[in-house]
Amino acid sequence: MYIHRPDGQNEELGSGHVPLDRERILGTALEVLNEVGLKDLSMRKIADKLQVKTASLYYHVKDKEELMQLLSDRICRGMAWPEPSLAWQEQIYQWAEQLRKVLLSYRDAVELFNQTIARGSERLVQIEKLYHLLVSAGFPDIHIPWIAAILKNYVFGFVAENVQLMTIANNQYDSYENMSAHYEQFYEQLPEDTFPNMIRLASYTTKTDWEKEFHFGLSVLIDGLKDKR
Repeated sequence: MYIHRPDGQNEELGSGHVPLDRERILGTALEVLNEVGLKDLSMRKIADKLQVKTASLYYHVKDKEELMQLLSDRICRGMAWPEPSLAWQEQIYQWAEQLRKVLLSYRDAVELFNQTIARGSERLVQIEKLYHLLVSAGFPDIHIPWIAAILKNYVFGFVAENVQLMTIANNQYDSYENMSAHYEQFYEQLPEDTFPNMIRLASYTTKTDWEKEFHFGLSVLIDGLKDKR
């Protein structure tokens, strides 16, 4: 079935005769992203899932570049912000944990954000709120974009490593625990005269407590920022 657009063209309706719109396209695109990953995400696959022709999407989304911008904006919508009455250090902890949670909710989310520049309202609002947090904490204006980038890059890097290791573990070792045991044994068999510290620290290196490590890294950053105000 089709609906008639003002320009005289017919627009195909999706399954269940629900009119196609940008919101529906983005919701479906996120589903496809989680199924196939960013590399294989395409307008055709989104259209197939919606049961419409690919050309129908381009009335709402110009191209894949715009789609990626819109998806990063849509993902930002899930961010919950800490209570502004909290100490700035606690607000940063909660902000970072929320960002980490949101990024872990979508496949290849870090790569998606790294391949796009913030232009959508939702993503810009997140940056504005982080800037406001840092302004309220008393940091100099010149340092605020730098600090925001340091914090963002820490969260992005941590999530990317977490996802990469879990993917390797699931694909090659069935579980993270099995991969940890394999590499702990590998490190412990290294030549002791050349790798004494790698051998001694093998159990710590291979058995990561993601929560504790994430908060430890944040605490190091926050402690370092205290003297920069």
